[in-house]
Amino acid sequence: MTDTIDTVLGIAPGDALDALRRRRPVTREQLQASHDALFSPVDDAAFPIAERHLVAAFATRLTADDALAAYYADHAPAALRDVVLAEAVASSAEGPFGHYREAGLVAESTDGPRYETIAHEALSERLAAALTHAHLLVFRPREADADALDRLLDAGWSVDGIVTLSQLVAFVAFQQRVAAGLTALARAGVRSIETEVAA
Repeated sequence: MTDTIDTVLGIAPGDALDALRRRRPVTREQLQASHDALFSPVDDAAFPIAERHLVAAFATRLTADDALAAYYADHAPAALRDVVLAEAVASSAEGPFGHYREAGLVAESTDGPRYETIAHEALSERLAAALTHAHLLVFRPREADADALDRLLDAGWSVDGIVTLSQLVAFVAFQQRVAAGLTALARAGVRSIETEVAA
């Protein structure tokens, strides 16, 4: 069975990272099962698979994750993949941003760029709304309020589609953290780390 993280990071059977991942087989299997549920669903009427890959490529490229972005872009429609990746590059930032209402946190409020589509003619209203919402969830999660959901509804998204869209952005963010952690372990030398853990 294909494992997305192994594919993206080039982990082969018998590698040090493979051995490390096999120590937590349930975690590994559940991560892939979540991926399969989102990208190989039984019914994708509310959020077509092509759009899912485009949004995933956009969301991962926003934070400069080239490997995962390339993986999802490779599975996306060729006519739009470059457009969506260019949108992400132009809209990337170092967040998160947001405004705190709580008295003790007001000083931590920060502001930053908001997503505005560049390729207006290439993107449908529906896809542009999805990318805008993905950008919001990545950089301004505190602002994902009722108004943000209404904008998706106005662009033709159903409630089921919106739920899946939010789940997808949350999932790829978690997937990025797993990939980043494994990459850091590989750079540090997994064999020495495994020895320390075993001790």
